Formats: sequence, structure tokens, C-alpha cells
Amino acid sequence: MFWKFDLHTSSHLEALLDKEDVTLIELMDEEDVLQECKAQNRRLLLFLCQDQCMQDLVRMITTEPPAGVEETKRFKYPNIACELLTCDVGVINDKLGNEEPLLETLYAFLEQPSPLNPLLASFFSKTIGNLITRKTEQVISFLRRKEGFLSLVLKHIDTSAMMDVLLRLISCVEPPPLRLETLTWLNDQKLAQRLIELIHPERDEEKQSNASQTLCDIIRLSRDQANQLQEMSQPDPLLTVLESQECVEQLLQNMFSGERTESCIVNGIQVLLTLLEIRRPVVDGVMDAQGFERSYTVNSSILLAIQPHLIHFHQLLLEPPKRDPMLTTLGVLEEPLGNTRLHVARLVASLLYTSSASHAVVAQELCRLNTMDLLLDLFFKYTWNNFLHLQVELCVAAILRPCAHEMRLQPGLGSHEKFKPQQDASQEQDLTETMTSEPSATSENSAHNLMVTHLFQHCHLVQRILEAWEENDKMQSEGGMRRGYMGHLTRIANTVVHNLEKGPVHTQISSLITELPEDYRGRWETFVDQTLSETNRKNTIDLVGTGNPRPSSEDDMESPFPKELTIQQAFSDYQIQQMTANFVDQFGFNDEEFTDHDDSIGRAAGTTFKLPTCFLQANTAVFEACSKERIQPFDDDEEDIWEEKEINYATQTKSRNR
Repeated sequence: MFWKFDLHTSSHLEALLDKEDVTLIELMDEEDVLQECKAQNRRLLLFLCQDQCMQDLVRMITTEPPAGVEETKRFKYPNIACELLTCDVGVINDKLGNEEPLLETLYAFLEQPSPLNPLLASFFSKTIGNLITRKTEQVISFLRRKEGFLSLVLKHIDTSAMMDVLLRLISCVEPPPLRLETLTWLNDQKLAQRLIELIHPERDEEKQSNASQTLCDIIRLSRDQANQLQEMSQPDPLLTVLESQECVEQLLQNMFSGERTESCIVNGIQVLLTLLEIRRPVVDGVMDAQGFERSYTVNSSILLAIQPHLIHFHQLLLEPPKRDPMLTTLGVLEEPLGNTRLHVARLVASLLYTSSASHAVVAQELCRLNTMDLLLDLFFKYTWNNFLHLQVELCVAAILRPCAHEMRLQPGLGSHEKFKPQQDASQEQDLTETMTSEPSATSENSAHNLMVTHLFQHCHLVQRILEAWEENDKMQSEGGMRRGYMGHLTRIANTVVHNLEKGPVHTQISSLITELPEDYRGRWETFVDQTLSETNRKNTIDLVGTGNPRPSSEDDMESPFPKELTIQQAFSDYQIQQMTANFVDQFGFNDEEFTDHDDSIGRAAGTTFKLPTCFLQANTAVFEACSKERIQPFDDDEEDIWEEKEINYATQTKSRNR
């Protein structure tokens, strides 16, 4: 009916387009110009695709508006122009992507001096990003002819919109051969190395932060696309460079050259943490297009590059960049932990998780520096910093609960065999048991066993747990507050107990516990059997709470239903139980009589429910009691509910009050 009678309102744009002297500004003032453009209004698109109109639209998003205009209206037309250019209409994309003068006008925005207007930069980024997606070959060809393109983008990297331009070039180029060609071009332009150069103490903090974020996004996007695009036989050139030992060493040298600033250290560690991320496949043994198993482990070159600089990170834990005292809810903190030391703790946790036995140099260096002991000192010093407590807990868990790849035998340490991904679970279990039970040279010299021994003998983990727990109990008994690390300390203690019982290195942990001084060994056994067990019991949450048994009278008092309904419900439940017990026998079918409908259905008439006499007598008494309570005598004052009478608000109010 709506379309039959032509009741839709005609757009005012049609009237404007009928004018010979209509201007672009007049059309942009119309509220429905974007809707008409997305609906591909033919007359509107013909007007917008004129050379002069397209030039004006591009100029609006790349030129600073006059300063005298009211701020709320100053960027009105640039915003509308950007929406028109990126509304994903084919004729506009073709016009903008195929016309060299329009691309030159758009590119000229990068040639402006710093700093760029953030809003205009976002308009530029959105427009060029849409062209990269829709007109890939034309735009990539144009940008490759511009020798200074990458230099200009990195010059304005302090504007976050420029990061989006780089990420579009990496993630939105199709098909895969063209994407590989684009990545090769960016790699030839030294994109990774030039971004790393921006993470330097002498650079602006905003540039350092954006450069670090760009590198992290490039690493994650490249790894994700490498997993998805199986048809690409060649590795990602940018990712290959970023994971190389030379590139990581360049980053570390920049971080520790000159004055050590928190911004440079934190941003650099962010990149290292991204490089150390492990993406595990959903299904084991995932193969690529060439039939080779993909590697989901960290490149060893990354660990080899980090190892010589572990002493610098250890020194940062001792002497972090200077920070002013911090006012907290518990008082003034004269020496805050700081973001630097927190990120160093995150890095150590990541290294302990990713460094397998084949990279023993990292574990050996951490043991030599006694870094774990220092982290435990900070754990107990900063009582209320749960961010730090979590990282230290992860460090302990990584040492005591190694992953499967950390338990592999390594050549040169007593064995020339490795675990194969295709091995079944039984074979892997047998090898694991062999490693944990036999005191071979491999188990004694592996990086993992070295860290376990270091944690118990040199860091005195058990002694620290017992002493901290006893100090907390003493403080609470005197009316003090429970210490903030107690939750994480409980989980650390449970991790020790769990791996002592059935972990992959339970034999070694049991031996280390046995070697404790007799006093601590006895206190530990008492702590595990009594204190820790009681704490775990209190912390256990029942998913389905049964509650304590209560007398039936108490249940009836708290029930929102009348007492008689409760009795009736109990009787109904009993009837259902009796009927259910006989239901299959009465209505069931045998195989040979499955198609005999009439006889089986006829059994329903003969179904009987037999109740014991005692139950019948009890139920009869209940029924009589309910009847006496509910049935009123005929001569009472209760109104007849069937009597015809006038209904008004007064009657309703009276009934409710009664």
C-alpha cells in the first residue's frame, strides 16, 4: 500500500539538482545527502563525480578550515566530504582511484609540516585506507612511485592515524601475490628498522609509543595472516626481519643507550613481549600448503638476542628510572614500583614460559643474576601491588609447570632425539616419566631443572611462603589488615603442592623438599595439611549450593506460598512418582507389537494407581483439614463472589485492604 499510492516523500535534493547553478555546499547542507549517495542516486553521483566536485571534496579533507569559523561547525564540511568519499560507491571509488590529479591532491596532505591536524589526519587515513581496499593495484602502484612516501608517514607517526595507513598496507592488500609484493617493497624500504629507530630515548614519547604499537600490530597481523593464507609459500619478509637476531639487538641497544627513560624501556619491552607471544594451533600437527608442520614456538634468535641484555633488565629492577612519591589510599608511597619494573617482571615471566630446554642460556643467565630472588623480594615489599604479584606468580608457575615443548630432550645433553608432534599420548607420557624418574645427565643439566633447583635452594621459596604466612597471621591477630599478596601467595603454595604430587618434575621437587632443614620441613607439612587445606576449603565456592538442612517448619515459614499449597504440592509429587513407576509397563510397546496402536492405547483406560492404606489414611486426613479451613459456613459475613454488584474504585480498595 505504501508504494502503491506513492506516499514516500521526494527528496529536496531533486529540486536542488534541477537548478543549473547548484553548488556542492548546497548539496552538502542537505541532511539526506549521505543516504542518497549510498542509495546510488544517479543524478547526485553524476554531479559529485565531476572533476571540480571531486577536487573540492579531496581538498576539504586535506586543507585546514578557516580559523574564524565556530568550532562546532568548522569541520562540518570536511566530515561530510570524507563520508561521501568513503561511502563505498563504485563510481566514486573508480573516479578517485583512477584519476592521478586526485591522488596527488590527497598525497599532498603528507607533505604538510608537523604536527598534522588529528581530525584531518583521520579523514586522510580513512580515505586512503578505503582506496587501498577497493582500488588496490592503482593505489599501490601510485604509492610505490613516491620515493618519500614511507619517510613522510614515519615523520607524522606521532599522529595515530598514520599507524592505520601502515597497517592497511600490510593487512588489506589482496590477492596474496600482490600482498607479498607490497610487503617486499615495505621491507626494501627498511620499514621495520626505521620503526625501531624511533624507539630511542632521544625521540618524542608520542612517536616512541606509536612506533611500538605499530610494530606490535605488524607482528600480530603478520603471524595471523601467515596462519590463514596457506597458499603463500614464501615467508612474510617483514616478520622474518622483525624476528631476526639483528633486529632485536638493534631494539635493545636503543633501549639501553644513553639515559634510560621509562617511556623507551616500556615501549621496547612491549615489542619484545609481542615477539615472545606463542600462538598455539587449535589442532596439533597443523600442516601448511607444502606439507610441513608449522612452528608455533618462539624463534630462538629472539632469545639469543635478549640473553646478553638480561643483566640490564636485572639492573632496572634494582635501579629503575627516578619516580616521585605517590599518594595512595594507604598513604604516601615513597618509592613506587613503577611501570618499568612491572614490565621487566612481565618480560621475565614471558621468557620463563617460552625459553625451552634448547635455550638453556636464558635460564642459566637468570639463575646467575638471581633475578627470581629479586622478584620475590619485590613481591613481599610491595604488599598492595597485585599487578606485580600476578607476574611473580606466573614466573613460579612457568618454572614448576613446564609446557610439553619445554620437556623435550635436546641434542648435546645426553640424547639425540626429540619429541615428534605426531607421537601419541602414551609415548609422550612414557618419555616424560623417564625424564622425571631417571637421574640422567639430561634432566640434571636441562634449563628447566636448573630453574627448579634455583627456586627452592637459592630463592628459598618454601621458607618465604611460611614466614610471610606466619607474619600475616600475627598481624591479623593483632587487629591489622590482611596483606594484599595473600591471595597470590595461596595460589603459589597450591602450585607447589600440586606439582609436588603429580607434576612433571614431582620427583625433583620432592627431593628438594626433603633437603629442607628439619624445622622448615615439619612446618611445611603442617602448613599443607592444616593451614593451606583450611584456606582452600574456605575459598572453595559451591557451584550448586545445597544449603544446611533445616526443619520443615522453618521452610514453611520462609515459603512465599500458603501452607496448604505446600501440602498439595507434596501430594502431587507423590502421585507423579507412582504414575511414573508404572508408566512404561502400561503404555510401553514391544518390538513385535509396535504397529498395533489400538490395543496399546486402550490400556490407558485400565491403568490403576495403587496406594498403600497408610498413605490413603494420611492423605484423607490432610484433605479433610484443608477442606475445613477453606470452606466457610453459609451464614458468615463473607460476600458472595457471584453476586451482581457495581464495581468501583472504592470496592477495589476495600477488597485489597481486607
